[in-house]
Amino acid sequence: MTISHESGSGRTVAKAASLPLLALTIFLVAINLRPALSGVAPLLAAIRASTGLSAAGAGGLTTLPVLCFGIIAPLGPLLARRYSAERTILFSLLLLAVGIVLRAFFGLPGLFAGTFIAGASIGVAMVLLPSIIKRDFAHNISFITGLYTMALCLGAAVAAGAAVPLQQVAGGDWRISLAFWSVPALLGALAWRAQGMHGASGPQQNRYRVSGLSRSRVAWYVAIFMGLQSVLAYCVFGWLPTILIDRGFTALSAGAVLSTSIAAQLVTALAGPWLATRGRDQRMIVVVMMALTLVGLMACMYGPPGQVWLWAVVLGLGQGGSFSVATMLVVLRSPNAHVVAALSGMAQLVGYLLAATGPFIAGLLRDATDGWNVAAGFFVIVGIAATIAGMGAGQKLYVNATVQEAG
Repeated sequence: MTISHESGSGRTVAKAASLPLLALTIFLVAINLRPALSGVAPLLAAIRASTGLSAAGAGGLTTLPVLCFGIIAPLGPLLARRYSAERTILFSLLLLAVGIVLRAFFGLPGLFAGTFIAGASIGVAMVLLPSIIKRDFAHNISFITGLYTMALCLGAAVAAGAAVPLQQVAGGDWRISLAFWSVPALLGALAWRAQGMHGASGPQQNRYRVSGLSRSRVAWYVAIFMGLQSVLAYCVFGWLPTILIDRGFTALSAGAVLSTSIAAQLVTALAGPWLATRGRDQRMIVVVMMALTLVGLMACMYGPPGQVWLWAVVLGLGQGGSFSVATMLVVLRSPNAHVVAALSGMAQLVGYLLAATGPFIAGLLRDATDGWNVAAGFFVIVGIAATIAGMGAGQKLYVNATVQEAG
């Protein structure tokens, strides 16, 4: 296995021996990168009742961390260059725990400030973890990428399903339910501190300058597909429980449906990167996953209530596959490791800034029309546009980019 440019054969052998443990630690860290989002949606009704937030304000609350993912994306490599990727990820996990506590116990200002801090911390970690995967698992990247995306989905599923039960155990206090997720964040930081501090420096990609991506049509296809499938993902995270409650489900059942849907993502999150490399290109897998997403979402909104659990699984399979394939396309469309890092940054910057609009727009449409029909039309338009962009990104082509060694 090729390891990054380490000096000394003894260190390389030792590092190779520790790769399974590093993979496990990456999994444990990645689990913490979604509960701060998915754990909020089932509690939105209680949060709104306690704080007086409007539907649009609640949409802004669910949008804020996604917006941070995009805005903070360029900061990750800069911090890694100065402090190393390993130390930056450790600091991000500790700051994530602080943000989670802040938003739970410091009123409405703390709710938004803590959400911003949590989103920024997650954004930095999400930029750097794939670069570590590329650096240390170059020959197993499809499997480790699948493991990474599966961990994201697992963390989201557990948080969504446990949010209301945690609230009930805490005597109906939604703040305790939110604050709970600071504990696994701290445990993840401890695991990372024990295993993840062996790297001497940030990713080797930081020594190179990549230019020309903004002029590459394929790069834009990848970034837009990442963004549009994420629009639907965060609309589901943010609003599916509320949609189901409006249909007559209890808060507990609505949260369980969301958790079931996210749990179903585990299957295609793990299998998606492998499936993406089986065909001639990735266009067909994009169409299949987006079709599952749209059919599942519309059926959850309008299908018979007794079938919602089934359609939630279909929705989850589509969204898990869409996200993992989008992540894998960053690698497949890049001719070398340096372009992977640059394209990943572009995809997260463009993609998550685009994705941040989704829950907010859905909330505005819900307020303006006092129903979900117009929002459903918005979801369909986004899904069709994502399919078109994904077919462009799925072509067997490389992005056009120039790589130069930094002075």
